[in-house]
Amino acid sequence: MLINENVFGQNIELETGNYYFSPQGLDKGTLLMLSKVQVTKTDKVLDLGCGYGIVGIYIAKLIGGDRVVMSDILSEAVQLSGDNLKRNAIEGVRLLQSDGLKDITDRDFTLILSNPPYHTDFSVAKAFIEDGFKRLVVGGRLLMVVKRLDWYKNKIAGVFGGIEVFEMDGYYILEAQKRTSYVAKSKKNTNMLSKKLQRKYIKQSATGYHKVKNML
Repeated sequence: MLINENVFGQNIELETGNYYFSPQGLDKGTLLMLSKVQVTKTDKVLDLGCGYGIVGIYIAKLIGGDRVVMSDILSEAVQLSGDNLKRNAIEGVRLLQSDGLKDITDRDFTLILSNPPYHTDFSVAKAFIEDGFKRLVVGGRLLMVVKRLDWYKNKIAGVFGGIEVFEMDGYYILEAQKRTSYVAKSKKNTNMLSKKLQRKYIKQSATGYHKVKNML
């Protein structure tokens, strides 16, 4: 089926199908995420789990296709996104089939956008978050749409060292910035340190690392 969306002034025509998430049109969670996105032509953006491509196409219309990478685990989704890129006359986007970030080698993204599947175990989201952190430059951001707040909030905060939460109609947008290449340690591991090292760790937290009281 063909749908037409006007996303914050950008007209997008898309072919969808019942096999894909939200085939009738842009869902509220993705719309909320895009409302929080601020991009410039110097950004490099990953649409992680692109489905039929609406997020990546919207971003490409703003900053140009050569600054956008789109990926999905399904070959059918990659093909459909490719067709939709052509339908919207967008060139330069790099489109990849990848299980999460396993086949994505880039480590210079400034922004990763994702609406992960809600009805899977947390292993998919865990990989998205942990591997996404590694692929971002320092200062880069992850924005993720979720409906099950607590686990995602704790996990992202534990990896990134901080998080902002936005809510609308039962959807949550979680935004985190990579402040350092240092991956935050868990509270469990921190408690195994000597008191002297724990004090040193907390002191480091004040300069941009993660505070112990906010860890998992």
